[in-house]
Amino acid sequence: MTRTPRTHWVLLGAVLTVLFVSLCANGYVNHIGAEGVRTPEPAAPAMRAGGPVQGLTADRATRGLRMPPRTLALTFDDGPDPRWTPQILDVLRRHHARATFFVLGANVARYPDLARRIVAEGHELGVHTYTHADLATLPAWRQRAEIAATQSVIASTTGVRTRLLRPPYSSTPDAVTAPQGSALDRAAADGYLNVLTDLDTEDWRRPGTAAIVRAGTPAAGRGAVVMLHDSGGDRTQTVAAVDRLLAGLPGYRFETVSTALDLPRFTGTPAALTLRGHAIAGLQRLGGYAAAAMGVLLIVAVVLGVARLLLQVYYSRRHIRRTRIRRHRDAHFGTVTVVVPAYNESANIANTVRSLRSSTYQPVEIIVVDDGSSDDTAGIVERLGLPGVHVIRQANAGKPAALNTGIRAASGDLLVLVDGDTVFAPDAIRRLVQPFADLSVGAVSGNTKVANRGGVLGRWQHLEYVIGFNLDRRMFDLARCMPTVPGAIGAFRRETLADVGGVSDATLAEDTDLTMAVIRAGWRVVYEPDAVAWTEVPGTVAQLRRQRYRWCYGTMQAMWKHRRCVIERGDGGRLGRRGLTYLLLFQVLLPLTAPAVDVAAAYGMIFLPWPQLLATWAGFQLLQALTAAYALRLDGERYGPLWSLPLQQIVYRQLMYLVVVHATVAALLGDRQRWHRMHRTGQADLALVSSDSR
Repeated sequence: MTRTPRTHWVLLGAVLTVLFVSLCANGYVNHIGAEGVRTPEPAAPAMRAGGPVQGLTADRATRGLRMPPRTLALTFDDGPDPRWTPQILDVLRRHHARATFFVLGANVARYPDLARRIVAEGHELGVHTYTHADLATLPAWRQRAEIAATQSVIASTTGVRTRLLRPPYSSTPDAVTAPQGSALDRAAADGYLNVLTDLDTEDWRRPGTAAIVRAGTPAAGRGAVVMLHDSGGDRTQTVAAVDRLLAGLPGYRFETVSTALDLPRFTGTPAALTLRGHAIAGLQRLGGYAAAAMGVLLIVAVVLGVARLLLQVYYSRRHIRRTRIRRHRDAHFGTVTVVVPAYNESANIANTVRSLRSSTYQPVEIIVVDDGSSDDTAGIVERLGLPGVHVIRQANAGKPAALNTGIRAASGDLLVLVDGDTVFAPDAIRRLVQPFADLSVGAVSGNTKVANRGGVLGRWQHLEYVIGFNLDRRMFDLARCMPTVPGAIGAFRRETLADVGGVSDATLAEDTDLTMAVIRAGWRVVYEPDAVAWTEVPGTVAQLRRQRYRWCYGTMQAMWKHRRCVIERGDGGRLGRRGLTYLLLFQVLLPLTAPAVDVAAAYGMIFLPWPQLLATWAGFQLLQALTAAYALRLDGERYGPLWSLPLQQIVYRQLMYLVVVHATVAALLGDRQRWHRMHRTGQADLALVSSDSR
C-alpha cells in the first residue's frame, strides 16, 4: 500500500515558523535606533522637581532622590560591550570603586559572562531596555515588553533582579519631555526606580577626556549621578576619563545607586522569570545563528543561480556553432521506426500519428502500442487507415513495457520514441536522426516545446522548457553528460537499446534512467535543437504538481540507481561527476533550500531597507530576463511571455520547490510511487497549426 507522507508538511511548516520567528527576533534585537533629531517638546512639570532617582510614593506621587554629599554614582549605559566594559571594570577595580551599569537585554544575552562579572565584582545592574528603544515613542505594551525582557535575561544570566531603570535618550530631570514623562510614570507604577542623571557627560560625542572629566565633576562637596557609556562606539576617552575622575576626587565615595541611597534590593529570582529569560536569550542566539546561516545560504544561492545562468549562456553560444554544421547534413539511414506508447490518449493520438506520417523523412514506420487503454485509443489509430502505421494491443503493463514491445516489433535500425500526446514538426524526424552520422552517437534528444501556452500556467511552463530544459541540454551536450532524452522526442540506435537491455521499469523517470544507462554503456548522447515537437503540458496546478512530483521522484531514483558512475572513468565518469553533480545541486539541494531563502526574503522585507532589496531583486530579475530573452531568441520564439517571468519567481517557483521537498521526503521514507496520468485536452495540435517559429 502506498503511504502518503503528510507529517513532513507539518514539520516543514514548524521549521520555517521557528526560522522566521528567530530571524525576526534577531532583526528586532539588531534594529537599534539612532539618536536622531527630535522635535522639541515641553518638559513634564512633575519631572522638573526632585532628584534624578525617581519613583512613586504610596499616594502615587512622584518622588525624587538625590545622592548624599561627596558621593558619586558612576553609571554606564548601553553595555555590556566585550571591548570597553572589561576596561572600565579594570579601572573600577584598581580604584576599589563601585558603579551601576544600565544594560541592554540583547547585550546581556550576547555577552552573559560580562554581565556575571559585573555582578561578581560588586557592581549593580539596571534596565536600559532590550534593544535601546525610545520608550517615549512606543505603545504601552512595547514599553513593558522591552523592560520585562531585559529583567528576565538579567535574572536568568546573573541570578539577580533589579529595581533600576534608565530609558535610552534620557538625561537630567528638567530635560524630560511629556511623552518621556508618561513612559517613566508607567515604569514607576510597575515598581521601577527611574534613574536619570545630575551630570550628563555626553561622552558619546567624544568631546575629549578633559571635557568628559569636567562634565562629570560635581560642585564642591555635592553628590551626583554621572552618566557615561561603556558601549556604542569608541570609548577610549571614557575609560581615560573614569580613571581621572576616580583619582582626582579624594574624599568622595564611588558607590552603586542602590548602596548610595540605601535602597532595598530584590532578593531571589522566581523560576518563571528565569525560564523566560533563558527562552528569550535562547531565541536571540538561535536568531543570530539563523541570520548567519541565512547570510551564507543566500550568498551560495545567488552565486549558484548566477553561475548557472552564465554557464547556460556560455555553453549555448558554443553549441550554436556545432549545430550549424549539422544543419547542412541530409543523411539518409533507411527506415526509421517511431514507437508510440499510448494509454488513454484518445484526445491527442490522431494528431500525433498524422504529424509523424507527414514527416519529410521517409520511409517511416509507426508502431502504436496500446497499453490496455480503456478508451478508444487503438480504434482511432486503426480508423485513420494511414500506410506504415501499425497498432499493437497489450494488457496494461506500464510505459516501459509498451516501449519494449514496440522496440521488439521495430524493423528500423534507428528508433524514435514518442509520447502519445506529442505532435512533430514535418522536418523533426529528419533533423533528429542527422547526428547519427557520427557512429559514436547512441541517442539524440529533440527540442520539446509547450503546445498549450495560452494561460499564465502555460506561459510559465513554456519559459521553463525554453530557459531551463533546452539551455541545460545545450550545456549537457557539450559536457557529454546529458542525463535525459525526453520521452516526448528522442531517438536511439537499436544497437544502443540492446546494449542497455531495453527500457527499464525500475524508476518512474524511465527516460532519465535509459539515458544514463546509454552513457554508461559508452555511447554519446547529443541534443538537436532543430528537431521540434510540441507536447501538451498540465493545465491545472494539481496536474502540474503530480507530473513534476513523478519527474522529480523518478530522477532521484535514477540518480541513486546510477550513483556508482561518479567513480567510473570515461563517459560514465563524466555523467557522474558533471551530470549527477549538476542535478544534485540545481534540482535537489538548491530547491530544498528555497523555503528558507523565501523566509529570509520575508525577514528582509521587514528589517532591511526597501531600496536595497528592490535594487537586488530588480538586478536578479534583469539578469534572468536577459537570459530568457536570449533563450527565446535561440529557439525562434516570441518575447511576449517575458512579462510573466517575475510572477514565475513569486508563485511557480514555490510550487516547484514544494514538489522537490515532497519527493525528497518520499524517497527518504522509501515509499513506492505510481504513475499519475495527466488529463489530455488535445491542444497539442494547435501549436503545429499556428506556429511559425520554424
